[in-house]
Amino acid sequence: MSDSTAPPPQSTRLAVLIPFGIVTLIWGSTWIVITGQLGQVPPSWSVAYRFAIGGAAMLGWALFRRVPLALDARGLGFAAALGLMQFVLNFNFVYRAEIYVTSGLVAVVFALLLVPNALLGRIFLGQRLGRQLLVGSATAMAGIAMLFIHEARVDPGSTTRVLTGIAITLMGVCSASVANVMQGTQTARAYPMASMLGWAMLFGATIDALFAWVTTGPPRFDWSLSYVAGLLYLGLAASALAFTLYFGVIRVIGPAKAAYSGVLVPVIAMALSTVFEGYRWSALAAIGALLAMAGLVIALRARRPNR
Repeated sequence: MSDSTAPPPQSTRLAVLIPFGIVTLIWGSTWIVITGQLGQVPPSWSVAYRFAIGGAAMLGWALFRRVPLALDARGLGFAAALGLMQFVLNFNFVYRAEIYVTSGLVAVVFALLLVPNALLGRIFLGQRLGRQLLVGSATAMAGIAMLFIHEARVDPGSTTRVLTGIAITLMGVCSASVANVMQGTQTARAYPMASMLGWAMLFGATIDALFAWVTTGPPRFDWSLSYVAGLLYLGLAASALAFTLYFGVIRVIGPAKAAYSGVLVPVIAMALSTVFEGYRWSALAAIGALLAMAGLVIALRARRPNR
């Protein structure tokens, strides 16, 4: 029996760190790209288009690698549930949240994904919770509270909008967390990643399209270069590629540690929000952002949260 206390080999560390780096860079930029998708096309239709592209790309990749596309009844049910939580609820909440608050603030709030991931991982996957993880999470939430206060002071009339945006984001966080924990189960490991993700995205895109049609009417599309380029980036890089890497990491180290990729994502997102959205910083906002990041780093340094 191998020694569980021995550090992982360098190859294993790189197999986790390299995907982490790629996912962080991609998802750090998606928040600002999503803002560009909010225009004449209703958010639900944009979400549907995104995951139709991502799902088709995943199944195409599976065909190229000669991975079986067919799933049994259990696999199809799992893919449908994953699609509902990750590619319907999560992203419809995120797109709508950016109507109310800046993309950088949505990214910071979404970084708290590690909290429900750790809790649900403890309940459903038997992973341990440490004091350091709890302290770090509390510190991060204090930082989020300061960011909210900053937004309310900048524009007192927007308090309701900011609170609405944060609440919608938190609903997206909870939906994403359920999907993350699903990827840590034995059921997820029983099926090829490309096929499972491809069908989950297509199931999600179908539900998104039905929801969009019922709530906003027939499909609408924006043929401008910025919208189409953003849609392709979100569908191919931020969905097909990034989710493959991220869910692969979850299967190796568990959902609690995988959520630590959110430590740097908000930093990238808020920097882009400052440049492109004119996000107004103050001492309170800076301290809040630093607290949020510090709390996440404290949680990151917790010993063996994935055991």
